Amino acid sequence: MDSFQIPALLAAAESNAELYTEFLRVPSMSVGIYQLKAGAVDPQEPHHEDEVYFVVSGKAYIQVGDEQEALEAGSIVFVPAYKTHSFFDIQEDLNLLVFFAPAESS
Repeated sequence: MDSFQIPALLAAAESNAELYTEFLRVPSMSVGIYQLKAGAVDPQEPHHEDEVYFVVSGKAYIQVGDEQEALEAGSIVFVPAYKTHSFFDIQEDLNLLVFFAPAESS
């Protein structure tokens, strides 16, 4: 069994210079922490995998295709593979759990 604690994952991700820090990978899925500071511009491109974002903390908006929605801690968003999406108007540092299925390769 693998077990993870959000505070430890966030601390590890903070020490990494990357925006995305993967902590679990199996063929059927991968999971990581994605962090964007308040006021940042999200550099994402569409992915080859379906993904689910869970907002651990922060406030921002997400645009998926032509749809926009406000996000805060506890929000969950599904983004289909190949769909254009990005976070914007990041008002508070954004910490997200990101689940890719199958495992992220893009």
